[in-house]
Amino acid sequence: MNNQELVQGNEACARGALYAGCRFFAGYPITPSSEIMEYLAREMPKVGGVCVQLEDEIASISAVIGASWGGVKAMTATSGPGFSLMQENIGYAAITETPCVIVDCQRWGPSTGQPTKAAQGDVMQARWGTHGDHPVIVLTASWVREVFEMTVLAFNLAEIYRVPVILLLDEVLAHLRENVTLPVAGELQVVERVEKTNGSMPSFGAGARLMVTGMAHDETGFPVQGEKAAQLLKRIVGKIEEHKERLVRYQGFYLDDADFLIVSYGITSRAVEAAVERLRAGGVPIGWLDLKILWPFPDKPIREIASHVKDILVPELNLGQLVREVERAAAGHAPVSHLGRVDGSLITPEEICRYVREKIARVCL
Repeated sequence: MNNQELVQGNEACARGALYAGCRFFAGYPITPSSEIMEYLAREMPKVGGVCVQLEDEIASISAVIGASWGGVKAMTATSGPGFSLMQENIGYAAITETPCVIVDCQRWGPSTGQPTKAAQGDVMQARWGTHGDHPVIVLTASWVREVFEMTVLAFNLAEIYRVPVILLLDEVLAHLRENVTLPVAGELQVVERVEKTNGSMPSFGAGARLMVTGMAHDETGFPVQGEKAAQLLKRIVGKIEEHKERLVRYQGFYLDDADFLIVSYGITSRAVEAAVERLRAGGVPIGWLDLKILWPFPDKPIREIASHVKDILVPELNLGQLVREVERAAAGHAPVSHLGRVDGSLITPEEICRYVREKIARVCL
């Protein structure tokens, strides 16, 4: 039986959230994320959940944090300008160890920019947007079914590590429709909310009396200073860094014989896939690393691959963001170059092929 459906990226995100057990959504309409809220406004009440439109993105992330502490899985969705407004409370969610999911459908910016044009300009904001040292997990997706899967994974990781998890999409993927077969009940793992924990973090809901504060605090929630404050920060950052190897997710293609490497993520990976196949068919020994989790960053695999390739290319819809991390991870083992586009259009396979062939010609001189 063929269960394929024509599904939009934003709809896949909303359906993935429901699959994962999300029962609270708060948001404010903003292109290109609005369809997520529109879908959940219709479908969330059918499963006993609540979907609410609030006056702005600050109120939305605040409500999500409150709902999570009330005991339910919670999410919001926005775009660049709204994501900027949420940053202080994302920091609050991090220090209070609040599991929640924030979907950012990136658009051309800064400011109002071009609301209906795609970009990948929020990569660094997703990691460093809020002030201070803080833990964060950032996922991305390139295909509609993958949007569904990564939304479910975002909720799972939020529950396991008790952190805000960010899913970076973009305008094109948000509005793209593809024929897909979405997972059925039981096909994907769903991590359920744990009501009680065993010591270092207070429990959720269930009538417990809790002190939840954005100040430096001890395990009871009451303010501390000095070394105890340091212990808090080291622990909440460390719980991600110490599990970095487990969290890192990517797909590698043609790496065994690669002389050249492309590192990509998100919507740009669709063009890279086509370009790599064309280049390989033309005899170019090129490999491809398709990143699924951007933060924590996959330093180790990139460093290992960089040690046996001649050149690395990072195509992205910005003027150079993740390329800086790739260069840092490569640690001088291979030169790293950037192919950026910021006119609101996508990078094409032809652009990538042309750039790679020109680069090879220069390297081989």
